[in-house]
Amino acid sequence: MDPLVARSKAAIERGSKSFAAATRLFAPPTREGALLLYAWCRHCDDRIDEQVLGFRTGRPSSEPSAERLATLERETRRALAGESVEDPAFAALQEAVRRHHIPDRHALDHLNGYKMDVMGQRYETLEECCRYCYFVAGVVGVMMAHVMGVHDEDSLDRAADLGIAFQMTNVVRDVVEDAGAGRVYLPGEWLRGAGVPPGEVRRPEHRAAVHAVAVRLLDEADRYYASGAVGLARLPFRSAWAVAAASRVYRDIGRLVRDRGPHAWDRRASTGPVRKAFLVLAAVWDAATRRLAGAHPRNGLWTRPH
Repeated sequence: MDPLVARSKAAIERGSKSFAAATRLFAPPTREGALLLYAWCRHCDDRIDEQVLGFRTGRPSSEPSAERLATLERETRRALAGESVEDPAFAALQEAVRRHHIPDRHALDHLNGYKMDVMGQRYETLEECCRYCYFVAGVVGVMMAHVMGVHDEDSLDRAADLGIAFQMTNVVRDVVEDAGAGRVYLPGEWLRGAGVPPGEVRRPEHRAAVHAVAVRLLDEADRYYASGAVGLARLPFRSAWAVAAASRVYRDIGRLVRDRGPHAWDRRASTGPVRKAFLVLAAVWDAATRRLAGAHPRNGLWTRPH
């Protein structure tokens, strides 16, 4: 195995067991592209959140977050320009872009999501929340579509929709934890309408109201999941299977949050290994019948910048 791919594979196996499992379903060339892209995304996320492979170290960086972001942008631009880069994460991005003809703007758009976190941006409306979800995850879906050999604009919109749905699910799952770090991604106007000031999301007396707002965002996520599923018909079988499996796992996390009610955040919502194996097997049906799903218009959905 290529040393750069091997290093990326080790990073994903330590940093995201769910994503690592999904990548095994891809055909080898697609799997390698996904691993390379993940390595760069993981590195960026770790640098901004002061983590190592998704886990907090407890040792805050002496470098301000704005400077860390500037370094990420500088090194990303160097990688995209084809310059020599020493850090394996940026070399992985460079190789993924070269192999799969990923437009530079998508990687730079992804950095905009981290910039929004660094700036402490608040999200007043659903549209603003969707925009954040796109930069953080939707554009990763777009880059993954390129890795899977899909380049037409409608298919890229569907890939972005699925990434947005994934991130909405993440937002709902991590509401209380994120609020503890001073980050609130639920629409502010929704929270106030439910009687929850954005600065009081963690307070126990608001838990039922926060859950109602979270379920409202999951309802929106379902619309993006439905749109994203249309894109399965444009993918090779193994890629469709991997994407469908990831979709089923994420939607199951949303189901857990719904079912637990106001106690949704007493413990982290996650899918156990047995349940996950079942969902991966069930996704075979989604992939096998993907061409029978028919068209599903994107009416009323937020659309990525073109």
